[in-house]
Amino acid sequence: MLHGYGPTLLEGTLVTLSVALASLAIAAVLGLAAASMRLARSRALQGLALAYTTLIRGVPDLVLMLLVFYGGQLAVNELAARLGHADYIDIDPYVAGVLTIGFIFGAYLAETFRGAFLAVPAGQREAGLACGMSRWQVMRRILLPQMLRQALPALGNNWLVLIKSTAIVSVIGLNDMMQRAGQAAGATREPFVFYAAAGAIYLAITGVSELGLRALAQRLAVGVRRSLP
Repeated sequence: MLHGYGPTLLEGTLVTLSVALASLAIAAVLGLAAASMRLARSRALQGLALAYTTLIRGVPDLVLMLLVFYGGQLAVNELAARLGHADYIDIDPYVAGVLTIGFIFGAYLAETFRGAFLAVPAGQREAGLACGMSRWQVMRRILLPQMLRQALPALGNNWLVLIKSTAIVSVIGLNDMMQRAGQAAGATREPFVFYAAAGAIYLAITGVSELGLRALAQRLAVGVRRSLP
Protein backbone atom coordinates (compact mmCIF):
# COMPACT_ATOMS: atom_id res chain seq x y z
CA MET A 1 0.00 0.00 0.00
CA LEU A 2 2.84 2.41 0.82
CA HIS A 3 4.93 1.16 -2.13
CA GLY A 4 7.95 0.48 0.04
CA TYR A 5 7.98 3.94 1.63
CA GLY A 6 6.93 2.67 5.07
CA PRO A 7 10.50 2.57 6.50
CA THR A 8 11.27 6.10 5.32
CA LEU A 9 8.06 7.36 6.95
CA LEU A 10 9.10 5.70 10.21
CA GLU A 11 12.52 7.34 9.97
CA GLY A 12 10.78 10.67 9.49
CA THR A 13 8.59 9.92 12.50
CA LEU A 14 11.70 9.51 14.67
CA VAL A 15 12.96 12.88 13.45
CA THR A 16 9.58 14.44 14.26
CA LEU A 17 9.60 12.98 17.78
CA SER A 18 13.18 14.14 18.31
CA VAL A 19 12.27 17.68 17.24
CA ALA A 20 9.20 17.66 19.50
CA LEU A 21 11.04 16.44 22.61
CA ALA A 22 14.01 18.78 22.15
CA SER A 23 11.66 21.71 21.53
CA LEU A 24 9.65 20.86 24.64
CA ALA A 25 12.82 20.89 26.76
CA ILE A 26 13.76 24.35 25.48
CA ALA A 27 10.19 25.60 25.86
CA ALA A 28 10.05 24.38 29.47
CA VAL A 29 13.26 26.23 30.38
CA LEU A 30 12.13 29.43 28.65
CA GLY A 31 8.64 29.11 30.11
CA LEU A 32 9.92 28.75 33.67
CA ALA A 33 12.28 31.67 33.20
CA ALA A 34 9.58 33.91 31.71
CA ALA A 35 7.06 32.90 34.39
CA SER A 36 9.59 33.75 37.10
CA MET A 37 10.19 37.13 35.45
CA ARG A 38 6.44 37.81 35.29
CA LEU A 39 6.20 37.10 39.03
CA ALA A 40 9.34 39.09 39.91
CA ARG A 41 9.17 42.44 41.72
CA SER A 42 11.19 44.17 39.02
CA ARG A 43 8.98 46.01 36.56
CA ALA A 44 11.70 45.75 33.93
CA LEU A 45 11.70 41.95 34.16
CA GLN A 46 7.90 41.87 34.13
CA GLY A 47 7.81 44.09 31.04
CA LEU A 48 10.43 42.02 29.22
CA ALA A 49 8.57 38.76 29.89
CA LEU A 50 5.24 40.32 28.93
CA ALA A 51 6.70 41.60 25.66
CA TYR A 52 8.07 38.14 24.89
CA THR A 53 4.81 36.30 25.52
CA THR A 54 2.67 38.91 23.75
CA LEU A 55 4.88 39.17 20.67
CA ILE A 56 5.48 35.46 20.15
CA ARG A 57 1.84 34.45 20.70
CA GLY A 58 0.74 37.10 18.20
CA VAL A 59 2.95 36.04 15.26
CA PRO A 60 2.18 32.89 13.21
CA ASP A 61 4.52 29.96 13.77
CA LEU A 62 5.37 29.68 10.08
CA VAL A 63 6.43 33.33 9.90
CA LEU A 64 8.75 32.91 12.87
CA MET A 65 10.20 29.71 11.40
CA LEU A 66 11.05 31.44 8.13
CA LEU A 67 12.41 34.51 9.93
CA VAL A 68 14.73 32.43 12.11
CA PHE A 69 15.94 30.13 9.35
CA TYR A 70 16.42 32.58 6.49
CA GLY A 71 16.84 35.82 8.41
CA GLY A 72 19.07 34.15 11.00
CA GLN A 73 21.23 32.68 8.25
CA LEU A 74 21.78 36.11 6.72
CA ALA A 75 22.57 37.63 10.12
CA VAL A 76 25.04 34.88 11.04
CA ASN A 77 26.89 35.14 7.73
CA GLU A 78 27.00 38.93 7.87
CA LEU A 79 28.45 38.77 11.38
CA ALA A 80 30.94 36.08 10.32
CA ALA A 81 32.07 38.23 7.36
CA ARG A 82 32.72 41.18 9.64
CA LEU A 83 34.82 38.91 11.83
CA GLY A 84 36.89 37.84 8.83
CA HIS A 85 35.28 34.45 8.15
CA ALA A 86 35.12 33.98 4.38
CA ASP A 87 33.22 30.67 4.08
CA TYR A 88 29.42 30.63 3.91
CA ILE A 89 27.75 29.21 7.03
CA ASP A 90 24.65 27.04 6.62
CA ILE A 91 22.30 26.86 9.58
CA ASP A 92 21.24 23.29 10.21
CA PRO A 93 17.45 22.93 9.65
CA TYR A 94 17.17 20.67 12.70
CA VAL A 95 18.77 23.26 14.98
CA ALA A 96 16.71 26.08 13.50
CA GLY A 97 13.49 24.08 13.83
CA VAL A 98 14.09 23.03 17.42
CA LEU A 99 15.12 26.51 18.55
CA THR A 100 12.18 28.18 16.82
CA ILE A 101 9.51 25.79 18.10
CA GLY A 102 11.03 25.85 21.58
CA PHE A 103 11.09 29.66 21.51
CA ILE A 104 7.45 29.80 20.37
CA PHE A 105 6.07 27.38 22.93
CA GLY A 106 8.16 28.91 25.69
CA ALA A 107 5.77 31.87 25.48
CA TYR A 108 2.75 29.62 25.92
CA LEU A 109 4.29 27.64 28.76
CA ALA A 110 5.23 30.88 30.51
CA GLU A 111 1.55 31.65 31.04
CA THR A 112 0.87 28.05 32.00
CA PHE A 113 3.60 28.03 34.64
CA ARG A 114 2.71 31.50 35.93
CA GLY A 115 -0.89 30.44 36.55
CA ALA A 116 0.29 27.22 38.20
CA PHE A 117 2.64 29.09 40.54
CA LEU A 118 -0.16 31.47 41.51
CA ALA A 119 -2.40 28.49 42.27
CA VAL A 120 -0.04 27.34 45.04
CA PRO A 121 -0.95 29.10 48.32
CA ALA A 122 1.66 31.71 49.26
CA GLY A 123 1.53 30.54 52.86
CA GLN A 124 3.27 27.29 51.93
CA ARG A 125 6.30 29.16 50.64
CA GLU A 126 6.39 31.30 53.75
CA ALA A 127 6.08 28.23 55.95
CA GLY A 128 9.00 26.58 54.18
CA LEU A 129 11.20 29.63 54.68
CA ALA A 130 10.13 29.84 58.33
CA CYS A 131 11.25 26.21 58.79
CA GLY A 132 14.75 27.12 57.69
CA MET A 133 14.61 25.97 54.08
CA SER A 134 16.53 27.90 51.46
CA ARG A 135 14.66 29.46 48.54
CA TRP A 136 15.91 26.67 46.25
CA GLN A 137 14.71 23.99 48.70
CA VAL A 138 11.30 25.66 48.93
CA MET A 139 11.13 25.76 45.13
CA ARG A 140 12.23 22.14 44.68
CA ARG A 141 10.35 20.49 47.54
CA ILE A 142 7.20 22.58 47.89
CA LEU A 143 6.44 24.78 44.89
CA LEU A 144 7.57 22.71 41.89
CA PRO A 145 5.70 19.47 42.76
CA GLN A 146 2.43 21.34 43.33
CA MET A 147 3.01 23.64 40.38
CA LEU A 148 3.53 20.66 38.08
CA ARG A 149 0.26 19.10 39.19
CA GLN A 150 -1.57 22.37 38.56
CA ALA A 151 0.13 22.94 35.22
CA LEU A 152 -0.19 19.41 33.83
CA PRO A 153 -3.54 19.81 32.00
CA ALA A 154 -2.40 22.93 30.12
CA LEU A 155 1.10 21.50 29.70
CA GLY A 156 -0.39 18.40 28.12
CA ASN A 157 -2.47 20.47 25.71
CA ASN A 158 0.60 22.46 24.70
CA TRP A 159 2.53 19.24 24.11
CA LEU A 160 -0.18 17.91 21.81
CA VAL A 161 -0.22 21.17 19.84
CA LEU A 162 3.59 21.23 19.74
CA ILE A 163 3.70 17.75 18.19
CA LYS A 164 1.47 18.88 15.35
CA SER A 165 3.40 22.15 14.96
CA THR A 166 6.56 20.22 14.14
CA ALA A 167 5.10 19.75 10.66
CA ILE A 168 6.26 23.27 9.76
CA VAL A 169 9.93 22.22 9.87
CA SER A 170 9.38 20.55 6.52
CA VAL A 171 9.28 23.99 4.86
CA ILE A 172 12.94 24.62 5.77
CA GLY A 173 14.14 21.32 4.33
CA LEU A 174 14.29 19.05 7.38
CA ASN A 175 13.61 15.42 6.51
CA ASP A 176 10.86 14.95 9.05
CA MET A 177 7.74 12.87 8.57
CA MET A 178 5.89 15.48 6.48
CA GLN A 179 8.88 16.07 4.22
CA ARG A 180 9.23 12.36 3.55
CA ALA A 181 5.48 11.95 3.04
CA GLY A 182 5.63 14.74 0.46
CA GLN A 183 8.55 13.11 -1.33
CA ALA A 184 6.74 9.77 -1.42
CA ALA A 185 3.54 11.42 -2.62
CA GLY A 186 5.41 13.13 -5.45
CA ALA A 187 7.21 9.97 -6.50
CA THR A 188 4.09 7.79 -6.55
CA ARG A 189 1.52 10.46 -7.40
CA GLU A 190 -0.63 9.25 -4.53
CA PRO A 191 -0.73 12.24 -2.16
CA PHE A 192 -3.86 11.11 -0.36
CA VAL A 193 -2.29 7.81 0.71
CA PHE A 194 0.88 9.28 2.16
CA TYR A 195 -0.61 12.37 3.75
CA ALA A 196 -3.32 10.17 5.27
CA ALA A 197 -0.56 7.89 6.59
CA ALA A 198 1.21 10.90 8.10
CA GLY A 199 -2.05 12.01 9.69
CA ALA A 200 -2.57 8.54 11.15
CA ILE A 201 0.94 8.59 12.64
CA TYR A 202 0.31 11.99 14.23
CA LEU A 203 -2.97 10.65 15.59
CA ALA A 204 -1.19 7.62 17.06
CA ILE A 205 1.46 9.82 18.72
CA THR A 206 -1.14 12.11 20.28
CA GLY A 207 -3.19 9.10 21.43
CA VAL A 208 -0.22 7.54 23.20
CA SER A 209 0.67 10.95 24.65
CA GLU A 210 -2.81 11.34 26.10
CA LEU A 211 -2.56 7.95 27.78
CA GLY A 212 0.82 8.89 29.23
CA LEU A 213 -0.46 12.26 30.44
CA ARG A 214 -3.44 10.58 32.07
CA ALA A 215 -1.17 8.15 33.90
CA LEU A 216 1.10 10.99 35.02
CA ALA A 217 -1.88 12.98 36.29
CA GLN A 218 -3.00 10.00 38.36
CA ARG A 219 0.52 9.61 39.72
CA LEU A 220 0.74 13.26 40.74
CA ALA A 221 -2.72 13.11 42.33
CA VAL A 222 -1.66 10.41 44.81
CA GLY A 223 -2.21 11.71 48.33
CA VAL A 224 -4.24 14.72 47.20
CA ARG A 225 -7.51 15.04 49.06
CA ARG A 226 -10.45 15.64 46.75
CA SER A 227 -13.28 17.84 47.96
CA LEU A 228 -16.78 16.43 47.73
CA PRO A 229 -19.16 18.19 45.31
